Amino acid sequence: MEHPAPDSKDWTWVLERPCPECHFDVASIDRNRLGALFRANAAAWRAILSRGSIVTRRPPSPDGTVVWSALEYGAHVRDVYQLFHDRVRDMLTKDGPTFRNWNQDRAAIEGRYQEEDPGRVAYRLAVTSGEVADIVDRIHGDQWNRTGARSDGSTFTVASLLDYLLHDVTHHVHDAEAGFEAIAEADAELADDLDSDGVDGDGTEGDEPPGDSMNGDELDGDE
Repeated sequence: MEHPAPDSKDWTWVLERPCPECHFDVASIDRNRLGALFRANAAAWRAILSRGSIVTRRPPSPDGTVVWSALEYGAHVRDVYQLFHDRVRDMLTKDGPTFRNWNQDRAAIEGRYQEEDPGRVAYRLAVTSGEVADIVDRIHGDQWNRTGARSDGSTFTVASLLDYLLHDVTHHVHDAEAGFEAIAEADAELADDLDSDGVDGDGTEGDEPPGDSMNGDELDGDE
């Protein structure tokens, strides 16, 4: 199976200005509601991952690049919650820790995200997001200002790391919903093309009289 190109973007800029794609704005975040926002995000993912077989479909993209399915995004978010839970825990218990490297693209390939069960992914995502929310609910005072760093030198406070996490999991809800829209549009275009070619939804020629098909080898709509 083909995989998306590795994401090499540095998304730390979302801590300074609104995201034009998902409209996340760190300035609008109420720190006292962070825990509730993470729990609400898990509920949004539960709804996304319960939409049936469409969650396993990779949406088309205008430039032909491979895009993750909603299921793959959900599995990624599940793992991101676990990763950031561990990072925040280290920041609260250690002085200036350096985070271990994590390659999200390798994790998706080695973890076979596309083959996972959506219900199990939704459950584990809810558990890990809940663990993050529980930690957030207990943070107080100067703990928000404790620091940690990525191996690339980017330094975060507990507050900014959690803002970064909230954008990531929120943005991927936007990605999944955009994927559903792209799939629906592609399906509608295909249906229009079939109609313009005189083919009914059951795969037969629309102008033929009932019971008088051109040959016996036509496929019906269940194939």
